[in-house]
Amino acid sequence: MQNKHTCRTYKYKIRNHRKNKKFGNMMDDLADVHNHFVRLEQRYYRIYGKYAGRYKLQPHLTKLLQTTKKHWAWIPRDTLDAVIIRIDTAYQRMFDGLGGRPKKKRKGKYRSAKFQSGYKLENGRVRISFKSWNASKQKLVFDRIWFSFHQHRDWNGTVKYIQILRDSVGEYWLYIVTDDTSTEPFAATGESVGIDFGLKTFLTLSNGEKIDSPEFLKQSLSKLRSANKSVSRKQKGSNNWYRAVLELVQLYRKVANQRLDWQWKIATKLCRKFDTLVTETLNIEGMKRLWGRKVSDLSFSQFVTILEYKCFKHNRTFHKIGQWTSTTKPCSDCGHSNKNLSLSDRQWICSECGSHHDRDINAAINILRAACYPVVEQM
Repeated sequence: MQNKHTCRTYKYKIRNHRKNKKFGNMMDDLADVHNHFVRLEQRYYRIYGKYAGRYKLQPHLTKLLQTTKKHWAWIPRDTLDAVIIRIDTAYQRMFDGLGGRPKKKRKGKYRSAKFQSGYKLENGRVRISFKSWNASKQKLVFDRIWFSFHQHRDWNGTVKYIQILRDSVGEYWLYIVTDDTSTEPFAATGESVGIDFGLKTFLTLSNGEKIDSPEFLKQSLSKLRSANKSVSRKQKGSNNWYRAVLELVQLYRKVANQRLDWQWKIATKLCRKFDTLVTETLNIEGMKRLWGRKVSDLSFSQFVTILEYKCFKHNRTFHKIGQWTSTTKPCSDCGHSNKNLSLSDRQWICSECGSHHDRDINAAINILRAACYPVVEQM
């Protein structure tokens, strides 16, 4: 596996304070910056048939800050540059077939700001240097503001940069990114496992173990429906409407946090037991179109990302087999392909060797073998 994770991120909750409005104003202006340069890229492509890229957009930003967009200048320059770099990265991912074209964002939907300079960290406090207009001097001067956060643990290593993130509830979080990758890996076990994802059973392992998902979204459906009804009864834009919307997004955040916590624990458990872990590549978007909310509730893509990170952290080997590798129909004993196998067949007997198979366990064994012996299988 490639070493993608070359840094470590520490997350802290910024204490609620009226000064946090400064972050809200910053996010709104960064949304304007994002939308301006997305439109500029689109216009540049229509005229010249290619995209401008960050090295043409950044000098243009310098001119804007001196002429028509002086009201952006109160935000640190590296934070403004980070917006352009993010747009450029998104276009590069689009060219590589890894994502879609960057879209414009509403002000309330812009979530994060990156600071590579202009900040200072102390125990439980972070100072950020904005700029403000000094009427007596008739120029912008530094306005250094301290913000408090819940420092529930210390960070290790040299700080590379920080990020301020606004969640869906409107609360702010501090992310401290350091160059520390040191950790104490789990002891080697010599065991390998293939992992099959399913809608009925979340994970089926090649050793026969099955892990069911708590389906936190399904557990909270009645509360979410009540909260949605409460929003629909309120006059849009009223104080009661905003309170109802806040209650709704808090419920969704709780569901997301429950799922995330559970998936981290399952990933840690698997890394303790196995040295090599193999998963399959699935067309999640296509599955969502077929099975909708169920697939979103299970959130397999998020789990794979977590598992990959945990494998890197604890020196485990992680593999993903190709999307078109046949794992369900081939017999794990003799390799014969059961072309008549349907989705409703959970148990089946191989017509060639007579072996009895559990559909999911058979697939998990084939997933493990496909990584160990990568050959083209009969469809």
